[in-house]
Amino acid sequence: MNDSYSGKSGKVKVMYVRSSEDNNDSRKGADRRKHSDNRRNDKRPFGNGREQGDRRRDNERPVHAGERSPWKTISRPEGEPPKLEHNGISGKSYIDPEQLRRQRLEETRIYGENACQAMFKNRPDAIVRAWFVQSVTPRFRDALKWMAANRKAYHVVDDEELSKASGTEHHGGVCFLIKKRNGLDAETYLQQAPAKDCVLALENVGNPHNLGAIMRSCAHFGVQGVVLQDTAMLESGAAIRTAEGGAEHIKGIDADGFTETLNKFRNKGYSIVTTSSHKGSTTLAQATLPEKMVLVLGQESDGLSDSTWEDGDIRLSIGGTGRVESLNVSVATGIMLAEWWRQNKV
Repeated sequence: MNDSYSGKSGKVKVMYVRSSEDNNDSRKGADRRKHSDNRRNDKRPFGNGREQGDRRRDNERPVHAGERSPWKTISRPEGEPPKLEHNGISGKSYIDPEQLRRQRLEETRIYGENACQAMFKNRPDAIVRAWFVQSVTPRFRDALKWMAANRKAYHVVDDEELSKASGTEHHGGVCFLIKKRNGLDAETYLQQAPAKDCVLALENVGNPHNLGAIMRSCAHFGVQGVVLQDTAMLESGAAIRTAEGGAEHIKGIDADGFTETLNKFRNKGYSIVTTSSHKGSTTLAQATLPEKMVLVLGQESDGLSDSTWEDGDIRLSIGGTGRVESLNVSVATGIMLAEWWRQNKV
């Protein structure tokens, strides 16, 4: 119920809203309605016209708050939104910006069919949300059933919408929003390291496509640990897509100080093997690779720093024609890991 009137402050809308004070007092409300009905049905004549008019005015006057009226009035200028009651709760829920920022730091988007299939197989509980194009849904039937049973949101969308959700046109028809894995410290990794173990250490390697190709080679040749200054780079969508499922078999090891971390492995019986395509060293074909070693490779352009190179217990290079200056870091990694596997695992 509402009405309006004009005054000095302009047009004002009057709203009549139900008071909450008497909502629970249904018995008293029923008694009042019964009393009102009895008054309307009373056929006795009034004493005189003046008394009758007074009674009509009494019936028409608003009931004051002291008389527990079920109605109250709220006046506000026209166009002004109503002031919310109920402790300020409205239709839109409030989201703490700081909580949202932390949540985004803890989550990442991965894409690519093989990468997402491996993710679902190994870490389904880390999936937060998923997007699919229609053509890949038959191959993700088990994942769709699991997400529906576990109340995980998923969407079947067109290619354009999936490009927006994943942030790339190279999504492969599927994208998962997942919770990131935290990197391990060296001590934690060493507690569960196998007897024959090759760990990869990357100094200033940051290209996600190279990291993805490296993780794929590591998974193929049985390398679990990858030492990196920022292990979050292993969780990028491009790196995981390029790894084609290999990322699920890799454990990132945080290196707060690169040299100090290498020394922790050395103290546990690992040999530090540094590599270079420029400096004089033993060629890979002539080397005997130890059962426990940390293979250290450098950034894509300049390779290892001089201090890291000289810190190696064994210094290696990959022989070739010399027609190109060096190999891509992911290619060099694959060649060296293949030789370690041949000498120690086959």
